Amino acid sequence: MTQVAEAPAVVDLRSDTVTRPTEAMYARMRSAPLGDDGLDADPTARALEDTAAAMLGKAAGLFVPSCTMGNLLAVLAQVQRSEQVLLEAQAHMLNTERGAATLTGAFLLGIQGADGAMDLDRLEAALHPSASPLRTALIALETSHNAAGGTVLPVDHMAAVAGIARARGIPVHLDGARLFNAATHLGVPPAELTAHVDTVSLCLSKGLSAPMGAVLAGDAAVIAAARRLRKMIGGTQRQVGVVAAAGLEAVTAMGARLAEDHARARQLSDGLNALAPRLSATIPQTNIVQVDLARTGRDSARWVEDLESAGVRTRPLGPTRLRLVTHRHITAAAIDRAVAAFRTCLDAA
Repeated sequence: MTQVAEAPAVVDLRSDTVTRPTEAMYARMRSAPLGDDGLDADPTARALEDTAAAMLGKAAGLFVPSCTMGNLLAVLAQVQRSEQVLLEAQAHMLNTERGAATLTGAFLLGIQGADGAMDLDRLEAALHPSASPLRTALIALETSHNAAGGTVLPVDHMAAVAGIARARGIPVHLDGARLFNAATHLGVPPAELTAHVDTVSLCLSKGLSAPMGAVLAGDAAVIAAARRLRKMIGGTQRQVGVVAAAGLEAVTAMGARLAEDHARARQLSDGLNALAPRLSATIPQTNIVQVDLARTGRDSARWVEDLESAGVRTRPLGPTRLRLVTHRHITAAAIDRAVAAFRTCLDAA
């Protein structure tokens, strides 16, 4: 019988969401105690919720299918209709998840800033009674910050935002989809960052490599409200311990290796910047590299196509930029292959 040749392996830099579960995750999944999380609880899901909440310094946690749902529930549980949520102007919750506002009835207002950190004077101005007839009910932060190239909020900035908010009785939510990356960059435990916020969402399926899911953590009353709201929007899951088991492995074992992803991102950035002046790449703090294509004479869609043909998968970030994300399947050799592919495509222009 003639065997069909396998397609050559590709270097997939589209996102850290492409990570596959580890063997340890599969082992936990096969042996996980199960229950009905919509009735009398799934014991593995509850173990994940309790473990993640403790790691984040919060009283309670809630396992949800995605970080988008976690952010949505944080708003639903803390903001009333016709109230306002303030976010940094390029925040993922504002620019990518804002369709959720149709469910919350809340108004989202972006505050300009730099490197993912909102300008504190502008934040103060937006909170002045004369600024808007709307009551601000929540301030949201993001770290690491996706659109800003994986930048990490300084701890003193988070503390300053918290001080401004608490002086007015306003809770603070953290979109911590890549919170463990931020903590790794700063060399601190995640709870040191979440001490400055009231609620936090943590994605399990990015660099932490679980197949799905996120945890929303906060005080007991807010999480109880979020659990009720999760059921209302169809987020209740049944024997969800099958995947919650992978989440347990993610939060307890996978954060320790994220520095490798950051090192690979810096290797990628250095390799691409060696191709200057026609290409330039951001210098990453975490695992995201943005590439400026403006001087190459080809738009991002063409670059995605050409790189795909060369065995490298990427995603466009507007017409003249690419976003590249490293993760545990990206080795040093894979970075060398990716840089070589960029060089080949650049020479062919």
